[in-house]
Amino acid sequence: MKLVVRVKLLPDEATEAALRETLRLCNRAANHASRRAFDTGITGKTPLQRLVYGDLKGMGLSAQPAIHVARKVAGAYATLKANLKAGNYGREGSKRRAAAESRPIRFRRDAAQPFDDRCLSWQTDARTVSIWTPRGRSGRIPFEASADQMKTLTEHRRGESDLVHRGGNWYLYATCEVPEADPIEPEGFLGVDLGIANIATTSDGTVHAGKHLNQVRHRNRRLRQRLQTKGTKSAKRLLRKLSGREARFAADTNHRISKQIVTEAERTSRGIALEDLGGIRERVRLRKPQRVTLHTWSFAQLGAYIAYKALRAGVPVVCVDPRYTSQGCSACGHTDKKNRPAQAIFCCMSCGFAEHADVNAARNIAARGVAGWAVSHAADDAA
Repeated sequence: MKLVVRVKLLPDEATEAALRETLRLCNRAANHASRRAFDTGITGKTPLQRLVYGDLKGMGLSAQPAIHVARKVAGAYATLKANLKAGNYGREGSKRRAAAESRPIRFRRDAAQPFDDRCLSWQTDARTVSIWTPRGRSGRIPFEASADQMKTLTEHRRGESDLVHRGGNWYLYATCEVPEADPIEPEGFLGVDLGIANIATTSDGTVHAGKHLNQVRHRNRRLRQRLQTKGTKSAKRLLRKLSGREARFAADTNHRISKQIVTEAERTSRGIALEDLGGIRERVRLRKPQRVTLHTWSFAQLGAYIAYKALRAGVPVVCVDPRYTSQGCSACGHTDKKNRPAQAIFCCMSCGFAEHADVNAARNIAARGVAGWAVSHAADDAA
């Protein structure tokens, strides 16, 4: 499986200027290649490379960086095509879709740039790296990394590394190919109910509350509204500073929750059962004040974090049908809307079983995970 290890570079003043010049040149070249691709309709990796290679070399790029710029542009157009096909830019004829289709893709002047081992070399023992720049090879640039990161870099680094400038700091994102653990034979499943009031609730009764995360989101939303209304230079400067902070906070929260869930499943030799929530934003109809909360709910990210951490640990993950998991009784199976009179309360109208609503839902999810696993393995055995 592929993992990305991020290390922080510690360049001196001269090296930092060279790195900044590198990104600006590469992205100026990428914008040129993007215009040629848009004008000619040539967006495939190899044909686009043939089309623009000479131009990129003439702009000051060496051979390998020029190839990577062309591939970056081709990849951006492939992503755009996939998003258009999936309807992520709206329906045919919508303004947003028309805007995306009517102009070439633009790259920020400090957008990330990939490098391979021909134009970037790691010295892991010395914790330094050297990178191609328009001024020639940089000297050995020190970088910071934890012991676990160094172990992963030394043993599993493969492929490209991306040079990233963010928040005034320089980073390298290195791709690593980490072997998957041998999957265990699960002795049951740990059900996980994903929600907004509570980010995740397990069938064991562990509740990961979302109150603090939602408070941070509400505070940031109010602050953004005030700054956007003000519209001054200082307000815009603060908006840029705040950009991404909420996303990083949510990602950190999801990382910690997913690690706890996978660790518990691994400790108890169980698999993990998750709800298949694909398309929920299109299916659910909410009042206007609730829509922002739904659309900032990062359930897909949490599910992805659980899935890749479980893969590393050899813990099976199954996705189950989420319908009626919150209305069905985990004790007797009776399903009724009246079973859940409030957000956090579940009381079965048939057998009288009472439990926290999210814990009850997680137990239903766990039971469906066991059933789904049994059916899939019975089909495999028959084949």
